[in-house]
This record gives sequence, structure tokens and C-alpha cells, in this order.
Amino acid sequence: MADKKNTIKIKQIGSPIRRPESQRQILIGLGLNKMHKIVERQDTPEVRGAIAKIPHLVTVVD
Repeated sequence: MADKKNTIKIKQIGSPIRRPESQRQILIGLGLNKMHKIVERQDTPEVRGAIAKIPHLVTVVD
């Protein structure tokens, strides 16, 4: 990825089962597909917006 200080770690904490298709697509777009998986993405407004749409399914890890 890019510079370490410009990245964010995202952990999936909720299941996409019985969730709307749009929320499932946001998880896939972030690169998440399994419970407790952690991915590292660039800290951009687009990624922050995706996290804001599904706060019940993901969390930001330090």
C-alpha cells in the first residue's frame, strides 16, 4: 500500500447475512468477506464514507 501514516485498518465485526444487497456490496468493495478479517486501505474520504454507511458491520482498528 501507500505510506503507512495514510492507511487505515478495517475489521469486519458483523455478518452480511440478512443485510441489504447494498451493504454487502460495500463490504466487498472494502475487500471484506469473512468475519474478523482485517484489511488495510488508504485513508481517503471514499473509504471513510463506506465505513460510515456500515458502522454496525465494521470497525477501525488501531
